[in-house]
Amino acid sequence: MSDDTAYQPPRVWRWERESGGQFASINRPVAGPTHDRELPVGQHPLQLYSLATPNGVKATIMLEELLALGHEGAEYEAWPIRIGEGEQFSSGFVAVNPNSKIPALMDHTTEPPIRVFESGAILLYLAETFGAFLPEDHAGRTETLNWLFWQMGAAPFVGGGFGHFYAYAPEPLEYPIDRYTMETKRQLDVLDRQLAERAYIAGNDYTIADMAIYPWYGLLVQGLLYDAGEFLAVDEYPNVQRWARRIAERPAVKRGRMVNRTWGERSEQLHERHSASDFETRTQDKM
Repeated sequence: MSDDTAYQPPRVWRWERESGGQFASINRPVAGPTHDRELPVGQHPLQLYSLATPNGVKATIMLEELLALGHEGAEYEAWPIRIGEGEQFSSGFVAVNPNSKIPALMDHTTEPPIRVFESGAILLYLAETFGAFLPEDHAGRTETLNWLFWQMGAAPFVGGGFGHFYAYAPEPLEYPIDRYTMETKRQLDVLDRQLAERAYIAGNDYTIADMAIYPWYGLLVQGLLYDAGEFLAVDEYPNVQRWARRIAERPAVKRGRMVNRTWGERSEQLHERHSASDFETRTQDKM
């Protein structure tokens, strides 16, 4: 790019036009609601407001895993928040998550109800509430939280960086694609080395670290995220591949990935989840 066509940042940036790309209509530099709308509330104590993005399915996988263990108190309802239509900016959703990001959870077992937002916080809250998928010993708990927070800090480079510029930006640009591809592959190598002698991320037990990491990196190496498997040469990470296949076969993971899904195969879309029977009766191919 020649000097006369290079972008020159202004002294003070102003929001004067949409940035372009698939999500341009919902990106904005201010917080707060854009419209009034109350969130629906069903009969179960746990009310989830989400969408089946990688961050969203962390919560539904966790809830389905808890139910599979027999924790009846983890029964929940999941309501779709269509982020492409700006529903995360409703007054009701902003009251649950002032950051306007899915997923968000309301726990109505207390008065007043407790709000929980950010996917990692939801996993930790549920693990502590039900005493599951988080080791009790100090060393095991710490290692699990190490990897939970690693995912929370690392994944924005994959989603907001690599995914955005590779799949969603209005035009392909070499520098950001190269920059974030390099970082994404470095992170996959971190995981591949970690999984070389372990069945799961934090050791030999399945934990919330696996639930946090699989929807991003597991789907990525399975070619199910950004259609980027070949580009990233994901076969270079055999330990992540092995781990991802193991996680993907868990029945609760299969169910969790269906909840609040509004795209793909109709038999795998469960827009709203109100009870376990919905997986048999309310998928889009049956509605």
